[in-house]
Amino acid sequence: MADNPLYDISVIEEILPHRSPFLFVDRVIRLEVGKKITTEKDLSPDNLFFAGHFPERPIMPGVLVSEALAQTSGLLLGLTWKENRQSMNQERPNFFFLANVDMKFSSPAKPGETLRLKASLKKKYGRLFFFEVAAYVSGREIAKGTLTLAEGE
Repeated sequence: MADNPLYDISVIEEILPHRSPFLFVDRVIRLEVGKKITTEKDLSPDNLFFAGHFPERPIMPGVLVSEALAQTSGLLLGLTWKENRQSMNQERPNFFFLANVDMKFSSPAKPGETLRLKASLKKKYGRLFFFEVAAYVSGREIAKGTLTLAEGE
């Protein structure tokens, strides 16, 4: 866990429309505006998905790791907008998780661990944003791949 996050849950909730129990980012620990972001999510044993996803040996479902990575990617776009909005003078855009491509999972995330999420914006094409993403637990990569977000109207 980061001692002094760049942005906490109050700022994250200004950017993302998600709320508990479907908000999978607790804090932003690094940001290169328009380029890269690193976030974290504490995986409390009380998270509802642990109760039903292999109750004898609970793990975070891969689809939720993908969702956490999509939320992290959306935060990169939203915080970039927030940092630049004085010069842009426009409404905050909405972003939607469009696709994950070639996502690979190598190890599970378990209750009590902290999930570290990284996203790098690789390309923008019209209203599509392409990211390289990766998730880590204790410095160990547990998932990586690419995903696409689309800007809504």
